[in-house]
Amino acid sequence: MIKVAVCGAYGKMGQEVCAAVDADSSMKLVAKIDVKGDAFRTIEEAKRYNEIDVLVDFTQPSSIYENAKYCLHNGINIVIGTTGLKDDEIAFLKTLSEKHHTGCLIAPNFSTGAVLMMMFSQMAAKYFDNAEIIELHHNQKKDAPSGTAIKTALMMSEAKESFKAGNCPETETIQGARGGTSYSDIQIHSVRMPGYIASQEVIFGSSGQIFKIRHDSMDRKCYMGGVLLAVKHVADKKDFVYGLENIM
Repeated sequence: MIKVAVCGAYGKMGQEVCAAVDADSSMKLVAKIDVKGDAFRTIEEAKRYNEIDVLVDFTQPSSIYENAKYCLHNGINIVIGTTGLKDDEIAFLKTLSEKHHTGCLIAPNFSTGAVLMMMFSQMAAKYFDNAEIIELHHNQKKDAPSGTAIKTALMMSEAKESFKAGNCPETETIQGARGGTSYSDIQIHSVRMPGYIASQEVIFGSSGQIFKIRHDSMDRKCYMGGVLLAVKHVADKKDFVYGLENIM
């Protein structure tokens, strides 16, 4: 039986994770951690009263790094769904995970469809010299661009150094009109709008053709299969993983 704690338990994603863990016979929900409700206020407090095998974190970009460092220093395997970690922070968490032989899985997206979109985009990147990403989320998402968009661009960047072949010199008459420049000069455009949960479109272009790969999430339940897969993986393997595609 895997003993699971959920950090951010009363958020929209946290509530879904708690329900999914409760419904899985191989797991037991031992602690809810949040700043509201009847939850433990901190991971340290939850750990004092419960044995925790895996902590699932869906909190805020401002807190995830410290949460992850605490878990890895204290032998708690962690599954991270909170986005906003910087490259150097991810690298350091990998070092801590390996040093303490404690599992750490960071997934910008737990939906199998979204992961396939990222994998297909990586495949397509070999055949197109121009590409941009549009990501669309609800207007309560605090970080931009999304972790999914950043991870997609990183995977695509393995194919070539720049995706701006043939572009003319550009001048923005309104700052930010062209979005943000990420890996291999891939422009990422972030939309925040009530009504969306999470959507992403990767647009590839070449002379005479446009190729689009898109994924839309309509319900947060679509992430739960990936979350449970990640929990089982870190509890068993105790390794460092960045991206759900590596365990699918």
